[in-house]
Amino acid sequence: MLHHLHIRNLAVVDEVEAELRPGLTVLTGETGAGKSILVDALGLALGNRADSDAVRPGAERAEITATFSTIGNQNVNQWLKDNDLDESTSSDSNECVLRRVVTADGRSRGYINGNSVPMHLLRDVGALLVDICGQQAHQSLGLAENQRILLDQHGDHLALVEEHRNAWREWQALQQEYEKLNAASTDQATRIDLLRFQVHELDALDARPGELGELEQAHRIAANASRIQQNAGAALQMLYDNEQVSAYDLASKARSYLDELSELDPSLGTLAAQLTEAEIIMSEAADTLRRYLDRESPDAANLAGLENRLAAMHDMARKHRVTAAELPELTIRLRDELQRLEHSDDTLDELRQAIATRFALLQELGAKLTSARQRAAKSLSKEVTRNIQQLGMGAGKFSVNLETLDKPGATGSERIEFRVALNPGIPAGALSKVASGGELSRVSLAIQVAASRQTNTPTLIFDEVDAGVGGGTADIVGQQLRKLAASSQVLCVTHLAQVASKGQQHFRVTKLSDGRSTRTRVMQLTHDERVEELARMLGGVEITERTRDHAAEMLSAGSN
Repeated sequence: MLHHLHIRNLAVVDEVEAELRPGLTVLTGETGAGKSILVDALGLALGNRADSDAVRPGAERAEITATFSTIGNQNVNQWLKDNDLDESTSSDSNECVLRRVVTADGRSRGYINGNSVPMHLLRDVGALLVDICGQQAHQSLGLAENQRILLDQHGDHLALVEEHRNAWREWQALQQEYEKLNAASTDQATRIDLLRFQVHELDALDARPGELGELEQAHRIAANASRIQQNAGAALQMLYDNEQVSAYDLASKARSYLDELSELDPSLGTLAAQLTEAEIIMSEAADTLRRYLDRESPDAANLAGLENRLAAMHDMARKHRVTAAELPELTIRLRDELQRLEHSDDTLDELRQAIATRFALLQELGAKLTSARQRAAKSLSKEVTRNIQQLGMGAGKFSVNLETLDKPGATGSERIEFRVALNPGIPAGALSKVASGGELSRVSLAIQVAASRQTNTPTLIFDEVDAGVGGGTADIVGQQLRKLAASSQVLCVTHLAQVASKGQQHFRVTKLSDGRSTRTRVMQLTHDERVEELARMLGGVEITERTRDHAAEMLSAGSN
């Protein structure tokens, strides 16, 4: 729910701050005072379009911050987590803070929990937090998907919808797999012939994993055999086999000198020991070099064989447009594809059977869902029609139209549309097309009241929902709003005392001017101030004691 709204430099507002509570909050004020300013400001925080005209004259920018409590709101908390926006700048992790800044040159920025975001994300999360029902605001109830959800919630069969959705996804996946395999089978014979030839060719080559590296190393050794033999022999001579002088002889002589000297200076014994180790290492190295030189050297035939093998692998790799190292993997992949295609007829038969089984289940679930929706549509239509007629539209009728689809969709086999007829002789039409602004707000109220037990939107805002009504109908509007406020936070902009008296929190909007500038003030009213405001709404310019008594009586009755 919305629990704090801060507005700065928006239109005629210099600065307004409001703390909001659960239940029904009403906003009143004289005509032209700007009662809808809080609704307009909240709309900007929710991502509505804005331009430079929104900025108060003389100010550099307008700024709106709306803070929502998300305790118990799993939809919003999950959305914030999915979009990596669940870390609030506030110490309270159960908050969602929306902020909108509009500059005097028309630029606009949006923030969620202190993170800069594009406008569409403000609108997305806003749809989960607030539903604005007004003459100039978008109506979530006008969206086909939201109408479907509301009907399914009313019928309490969301679990059946999810079961249908899962069956539909499995059916779609099987169909896609079948279509892909069936398309491949169109030129299957040609593909099988080609694969058989390619696999036979690759099998004949028999390229092993890691073989390319081994061949390239063997080729380097064979190609440089003479140089290797010569330099390795020279190294052996220098290390050990030179009868005149060798590294081993020099180290041995140096060690003998140090052995003698260690008797005079024992510290030299360590160096003598190190040279002894060096003699051992050089002797072992010399033995290894002799064995290396004694082995059979690669001849020209070996070199030619290696070159032929490397050439064959590289030629095959170019043919298949892969690297030579990828040939073993390619062999396995083509062999698997060949086996799959050779047995594709069996696979197609299995897929056809699986598709038929899944479609039968889908039809069964779809039939159950259609029956459930027909019952829910009848119940919802009856309840909303009764609410509409109580709200001053005596000829109004509400209905839910279920249009059968050509094939099942993810959420069922029908398209759902809310339809309404408000005037005699005028046929029912789509909700958003046949109702005026004031009528649309009252129809929305009627629907929201009927769906109040299932609604997932924590905050509902009605702007001028009582337009064009009065007397007993106005009192019913207030009762319906108060009833709706038992399950959702409700904010209502109203000009009728009958509605305002039902509020559990009351703000008055006034416009102040010093002759040079104008500003709007929003003030929460005490009990006595509410009596005065209701008296003003009832009595006009001159307020009598009788009017005050009437207002007090109305406020007392509205609180019960």
